[in-house]
Amino acid sequence: MSKNLITASQSRFSAQVFNLASIVAVLIPPLLMIWVAVSIFVYASVAHHPNPKVREYNRWGGYRFYGIAGAYVPLGQPLYGLFGDWRGLVFLWGLMALIVIPWGGWALLKAGNDQWEDMEVEVAEHA
Repeated sequence: MSKNLITASQSRFSAQVFNLASIVAVLIPPLLMIWVAVSIFVYASVAHHPNPKVREYNRWGGYRFYGIAGAYVPLGQPLYGLFGDWRGLVFLWGLMALIVIPWGGWALLKAGNDQWEDMEVEVAEHA
């Protein structure tokens, strides 16, 4: 067994990465569909972080992003159909922006102001 150091700044960044990328993807709509796919890998990698605080920030970021994205499956077509043209798409994007951007920004600030400490983790050495 060997020990690896995870610095406080690495833990803070891991806590912020999902929310940060979600905000960027919502602000730049062409990135949104790419982020839906990539976010699965980011979420899964951070979900196994040894620091439980990091996992908590990641989990809430996932609730926000996947909650609104998943709600579009049953509700997207009826909401889009209310407007009948491109305004329905703008409405759906605006709804996602109202949820992801302010709450994600709050989580970024909260994680940035949180107390983070360096931590050592034991890692099995491979032969």
